[in-house]
Amino acid sequence: MSRADIFASIQRGLGRRQASAAERAAVEQRLNAKAPNLIPARGQLSGEALQQLFISMAQEASAEIIELTRIQEVPQAAALWLQEKGIEELVLASDPELQALDWSSTQGVLRREGVAQAGDLASLTLAFAGIAETGTLMLYSHPDSPTSLNFLPDNHLLILRRVDLVGVYEEAWNKLRTQVGENWPRTVNMITGPSRSADIEQKLQMGAHGPRRLVIFLID
Repeated sequence: MSRADIFASIQRGLGRRQASAAERAAVEQRLNAKAPNLIPARGQLSGEALQQLFISMAQEASAEIIELTRIQEVPQAAALWLQEKGIEELVLASDPELQALDWSSTQGVLRREGVAQAGDLASLTLAFAGIAETGTLMLYSHPDSPTSLNFLPDNHLLILRRVDLVGVYEEAWNKLRTQVGENWPRTVNMITGPSRSADIEQKLQMGAHGPRRLVIFLID
């Protein structure tokens, strides 16, 4: 049975007739307008209140927040966190902003750029946006930041700028449309806290389908 046959069968079952040209045009107009749905009140915050909402929601989802003033502070903060966890290797996205960071003052951390591989313990990437209503991070794949970095290593470290915080998902999608235009990425990932599952005997297991720990370097 073809796709058209399936939809025709559904249409008959619902007692619907074929849409008129005017009805089709109205649907196309509504889709192209990309109007937001009902926005919850907590997603309509701004400034400090918006930032605090993101932090509280991310922490509620078991993400760790480390607040920094400048992106230049990330190497030292990341190295300290890794050393505390006994991790000696870090794979970085090959994004120009990460390549420009100075790691010369850090000791005991081996670094590699590129895709993540089985056995990698920690990765460092840039987040595209932070969504305050749920403490969610939006990332999208591109040559400088492959999706494997988001899911293969047990520990995912991310850099998120406060200016990239938005209230709700609709704002994040609009931000992405503005950024990429017609050249949509192959993958867009929404990440809320580290991976977890309670499917087996209702016991919470961290790292079931991805990183066991999620660390967000929130910078000005």
